[in-house]
Amino acid sequence: MTGPLGVVVTIVLFLVVLGSLVLVHELGHFVMARLAGVRVLEFGIGFPPRAKILRAKGETLYTLNWLPIGGFVKLEGEDGDDTNDPRSFVRARLPVKLIILVAGVAMNLIVSLVIFTAIAWLATPVVGVRIPIVEDGSPAAVAGLQPGDAIVSVDGVRHDVLSLSEGTILDDLRAHLGQTVTLQIVHADGSRADVPVTLRTAAETADPDGDGPLPGKGALGIRSADQKSGFPPFFSGDYNQHDLPTAVSLGTRETTRWFGVILGGLGDLARQVASNPTAAPPVAGPIGIATQISDIFFGAGLVMTIYVAGILSANLALVNALPFPPLDGGRMFMIVLKAVFGRRITLRAERTTYAIGFIVLFGFLIWVTGFDIARIITGGS
Repeated sequence: MTGPLGVVVTIVLFLVVLGSLVLVHELGHFVMARLAGVRVLEFGIGFPPRAKILRAKGETLYTLNWLPIGGFVKLEGEDGDDTNDPRSFVRARLPVKLIILVAGVAMNLIVSLVIFTAIAWLATPVVGVRIPIVEDGSPAAVAGLQPGDAIVSVDGVRHDVLSLSEGTILDDLRAHLGQTVTLQIVHADGSRADVPVTLRTAAETADPDGDGPLPGKGALGIRSADQKSGFPPFFSGDYNQHDLPTAVSLGTRETTRWFGVILGGLGDLARQVASNPTAAPPVAGPIGIATQISDIFFGAGLVMTIYVAGILSANLALVNALPFPPLDGGRMFMIVLKAVFGRRITLRAERTTYAIGFIVLFGFLIWVTGFDIARIITGGS
C-alpha cells in the first residue's frame, strides 16, 4: 500500500510490533524486581512526557506516556545512588541484580518461542514459488505454465515457513529429474489447477562445459529475472498444523535458528564496518524495519507479520545481551566489574561510560537510518 494511508499503516504497525516487544522486555525487569523484593518506583507504558497516571496506589506508579515506543521501569537506586532504602537496586546482592537485568532478555526469548510455537501449532503459512520467466520449449512451457503463476506443491508435498531449512519446492523438482510430477498451481487470477509435468532428465540439465548451471536448464525450465535474488516466495493462503509436542520442538528450533542467524549478522556487520564503513550495512534501522514489517503485512498477511515479530523478539534479546553500555549486557558487565574492583570504579566513571555508550548507539542508529532512507529513495534493497 502506498500514499498517506500506507505511511500511516506502516507507522502504526511498527509502533504496535516493536513497541509491544520492548514493553514485554521491560515487563521482564518489572516482574523479576518485584519477585526479588526490589522497590519499583514506576512502570510506564510508552516514554515521557507523561500523559496519564493509571494507578497511584501502593509503592509503584503506573503511567501512560505520550511517546508510544514500548515502556520503561524505574527502580529505586538503579542510577547508582546509594539510598537508605534496603530494598533499592544498588543494595541488592550481585546475583539479584544480574537476574533482574537478564530477565528482559529472557522474556524476549520466551516471547519468540511462544510466537513460533503458536504458529507451528495453529497456522503455519505454506510457501510456494512464483514463476517470473518460463523458458521457451521447456517442460513448464509445454505444460502451459505462465509467468505470474505460482507452484504450491510437488506431488502433494507442501513446504511451510518452518520447514524451508529442510527443503523447498525447487529441491523437490531437482529430486524428480526425468519423472512426471503433479504441480499444484495458483494462477495470477487466484484460480488453482493440478498440472502434470514431465521434468527434464539429469542429462538435459547437465552442464556440458563445467562452468556452472545454464540459464533455463533447470528441471522445470523456469528462471528468475534476477538470478541473485532467486525466485520470489509465494504465500498461498494455505496453512499447515502440527501437534503440540511437535510445535514446541519446531518453536524451539526456530528460536535457536534465528538467534544464530542474528548473531552471525552482527559478526558480518562488525567485519564490514571495520573493512568498509562507507558500504551499506547488512542490517536495517527503524525506518527499514518499519518498511519491512509493512511489506510483510500487505504481501504475506497477519500470520507472517507475527512471525516477523518473533524474529524481532529474538533480535531484541540478543542485542540487549551484548556487553555494551547502556544495554542490559553492558550494565551487567559494569556491575560485575564494580563487584570485583569496588570503589576504584566511581559512580561518575560509570555514568560517563553509559553516556558515551548511548551517544555511540544513537550515532549508529542515525548512520543505519541514512542507508534506510537511501534504499527507499532509490528503490534498492
